[in-house]
Amino acid sequence: MRAFAVFLGLLAVAFGVVALLTYPAWLLLHPHFDFKFHRIGERVGMLALLVGLVLVARLLGLTDKASFGYGAPVREFLRELAIGLALGVATMLAVVGIMAALGLLEWRSNAVLAAGALAKVAAAGLASGLAVAFIEETFIRGAMFAAIQRESGTWTAVVLTSILYSASHFFAKVRIAAEQVTPWSGVDLITGTLHTFAHPLAIADAFLSLGAVGVVLAVVRARTGNIAAGFGLHAGWVWVMLVAHELTQPAETSPLRFLLSQFDGFVGWLVLAWTIPMGLALWWFYSHRGGDTRSAESAAGDS
Repeated sequence: MRAFAVFLGLLAVAFGVVALLTYPAWLLLHPHFDFKFHRIGERVGMLALLVGLVLVARLLGLTDKASFGYGAPVREFLRELAIGLALGVATMLAVVGIMAALGLLEWRSNAVLAAGALAKVAAAGLASGLAVAFIEETFIRGAMFAAIQRESGTWTAVVLTSILYSASHFFAKVRIAAEQVTPWSGVDLITGTLHTFAHPLAIADAFLSLGAVGVVLAVVRARTGNIAAGFGLHAGWVWVMLVAHELTQPAETSPLRFLLSQFDGFVGWLVLAWTIPMGLALWWFYSHRGGDTRSAESAAGDS
């Protein structure tokens, strides 16, 4: 568990950096840019993680492309990413369709359905999906997965990275208005985040749903030996979710509203139920497709 402990330590250090440096960064940036305080905190945390990851990679021997999940040849990597993206879009559109059929979604009153506006929403969603997938897959299913797999085996890596992946989605959800920012607001970002976990039943549906998604991505990583497929799947899911968030909202009067979480109005019991058969189908697909492309390192981790 040394590798997992090292990554937890890195996250703790990043939290400390956010608490200490977000307010000074806000003082420098806010007079010139209309950046939200929590967004600045997110960027400070990401920068701290990036710097820390370079140091952790050396400590744990993660010094090659394969350790970060990029061991496949470029052409193969891009092909598998594109296939994963298509599968991600298709599977997420399916669950959005189920939500709509059950009357769980309704159009936003300010939703703009003109072709030009929809194209902008779709383009922005794709860009965000690719960025989110790149960051999270490289860090969690790339470096962290490889380090834990080498030390403790594949299934330990699947479980631990999935738990952390789920938990990470509840970070940086505190919102502080500009007029309420104080020198202690960086600390408030962290304490507010941790306060979310003080009420586990309130987030149980979202936490389990995200954890199941993390398991699917980790299993695909293990089966293929790199993060290309997971990168594409992840980006496709986020892309569809962001577009759906822009155009629709939960139907609060629906008797089935409990199937969508209060956390974000999307992930919840319905997504959890969908993720199980979807995950089995993806496991079958990549077990048959990716068995011959797995790296020797990944195969060794299964033993």
